[in-house]
Amino acid sequence: MSDPAIEIRGVAKRFASHVAVKDLSLVVPRGTVYGLLGPNGAGKTTTIRMILDIIEPDTGTISVLGSAHRDRGIQDRVGYLPEERGLYKKMQVNRVLRFLGELKGLRGREADARIGEWMERLGLRTAEKDWGTAKVDELSRGMQQKVQFIAALLHDPELVILDEPFSGLDPVNAQALKDTVVELKRRGKTVIFSTHVMDNAERLCDAVCIIAGGEKVLDGPVSAVKAAHGERSIALALDGAASPAVQSILDDRALVAEVDDQNLFYELELAPGADPAALLRRLVEAGAPIRRFERVQPSLHSIFLERVGAAGVEMGMSGHG
Repeated sequence: MSDPAIEIRGVAKRFASHVAVKDLSLVVPRGTVYGLLGPNGAGKTTTIRMILDIIEPDTGTISVLGSAHRDRGIQDRVGYLPEERGLYKKMQVNRVLRFLGELKGLRGREADARIGEWMERLGLRTAEKDWGTAKVDELSRGMQQKVQFIAALLHDPELVILDEPFSGLDPVNAQALKDTVVELKRRGKTVIFSTHVMDNAERLCDAVCIIAGGEKVLDGPVSAVKAAHGERSIALALDGAASPAVQSILDDRALVAEVDDQNLFYELELAPGADPAALLRRLVEAGAPIRRFERVQPSLHSIFLERVGAAGVEMGMSGHG
């Protein structure tokens, strides 16, 4: 079996009196899409910066692509999209990308060819408009983010690290990035991205690590994480608002332990020992306009809320990311 793409053992990082990361260990297998999940301020960005050798851990060891953390040659095999985007706003897009490509060893026609390919793929160069000749500050925020995404991929890295890549993107641009992440995996690349949006992780990730307050809460393949949290989840969808009678059933803690109420869609966790058939029968008798009632594995969102909870989210809302 090949070395993992990333291996972190007992890593900790403190900034003055604030512990940003505490005794973190995780393994990212090669050729996977791996999610580093947690609330804002949980320690995700600090962890990524230690992986990239931007900052040093106080304790512990980090291996990237089978080499020691301090191996400078590793950097040319890694692509990085930082959380805080930064492009030269008064430069033309093509020139910015050419410059950033040169920093990774790309030259001349090869750089221009790759820039053109990515610009077309992500809709920045069409028959109607070539945004490559525009200055960066003439682009929308979503377009700028796609330019920086291209910069992270131009040199065809083995490992791609994306820090909150979907932040601020509209659905069309977010889908373009998701499609690219899937394609990268198909080509054998390893992609690790941080996010606090569980839906993106659930759809894209092979494995995840949830951290809160700088500590690992859980990690593993998504299927194993969900299986470990039981089969007491019910997906309930209604064609209209819940009546008081239906709401009283959902509030019955002898039947339903937890409710994630999204207005017309509910994710329910059955109470221990509760019979889903009994819940369905009572809902029907109460006249609930049921469109869907299905026993499902819990979502990453519900697992996150269960394991991190409000206290963990509040704890993660301040300090370093």
